[in-house]
Parts: sequence; structure tokens; C-alpha cells
Amino acid sequence: MRPARPPVPRRPRRHDPGRRDRLIDAALTVIAERGVAATTHREIARKADVPLGSMTYHFASLEEVLAEAFTRHADSVARVFDERLSAAPDRAAAIEAVIALVADDLLGSDHDLVLAVELYVAAARNPALRAVTQAWMARSRQALERHFDATTARELDALIEGLVLHSALSTDPMTPEQIRHAIHRFLR
Repeated sequence: MRPARPPVPRRPRRHDPGRRDRLIDAALTVIAERGVAATTHREIARKADVPLGSMTYHFASLEEVLAEAFTRHADSVARVFDERLSAAPDRAAAIEAVIALVADDLLGSDHDLVLAVELYVAAARNPALRAVTQAWMARSRQALERHFDATTARELDALIEGLVLHSALSTDPMTPEQIRHAIHRFLR
């Protein structure tokens, strides 16, 4: 008869109320570093430094994680739109705010640019993610409509996206002065 082993002490349960948020932030980091196609539950859990089972505890599917992560990204960009355009007292200041938004905010972070492009590609392939892009466009337009009519706001939003994509993906990106010229030309 073998002697009884002493009981293995249990690790204290880790209280981690911010784990879900860390997983979403980790998903954004993985997407920016590796792309949506290489984003897995395992990679997100590794980046967040949590057990893999946390993923299925907090999210029903990888699609849900991606939607939450991209929604967080879109909300942060939309907040910048809101702040810039809310601070503009008149149309002239709003035009300058749009120029700064494109040249400084939207083109200022490689991380955010990659996330935006990854969202566009993912939404093109996954109709569920189009709800994220649609909500993002609606918020952008709403911010623009503080100073421009609805039709102009929609067209200006499309111009902004085009300027960002062309500048981000070009080997010869537009200069801030070229961006300024394009926006002034469109809004005259």
C-alpha cells in the first residue's frame, strides 16, 4: 500500500475583472501585428497572458471577438471625429478640423491604419463585420453633419476614407498640403 500523497494546494482563484477588456485589446494587437487571417483564440490568449479557456468563457466565437475588437477601434476613431468637429466653432474651423483629422489623426498611427485596412478587408469578406463599418460611417457622418449638410457629410466621409487609403497604401503618399488642397477643393 502506497502512502497517501499530501493534497496539492490549489492556486487561489485569480480575480481579474478586466480580463475581457484585456482580451479585446490583445485581439487588436494581434490583428495589427499579424492580420485577421492569423488571429486565433490561442494568439489572443497568449498576447493577453491568460489561459486559452478564457476566450471561450468570455466570447462565443472568434467572430464575436473580432466584432468587439473592431468596434472598440472604430469607437476610438469616431471619438476623435467627434472631438475635432465639436471643437470647431464654424465651417472654416470645421474644414481645418477635417484636414487635421486626416493628416494628423488618421494618418498619424501605423497601428490604427493597419487596423482600419484589416477591418475593411474583413468586412468585405464577412457581412457580420459590415455592421461595425456601417456604425462607424454613421458616427463619422453625424460628426460631419454638425457643419455640413447630410449629402456633403456623406461625400466628405468617403473622400476622407479615400485620402487615408491612398496615402496609407501608396509608395508616394500625399503630403499634408496635398490633403489640404483636396479637401478645400471638394468643399468650395
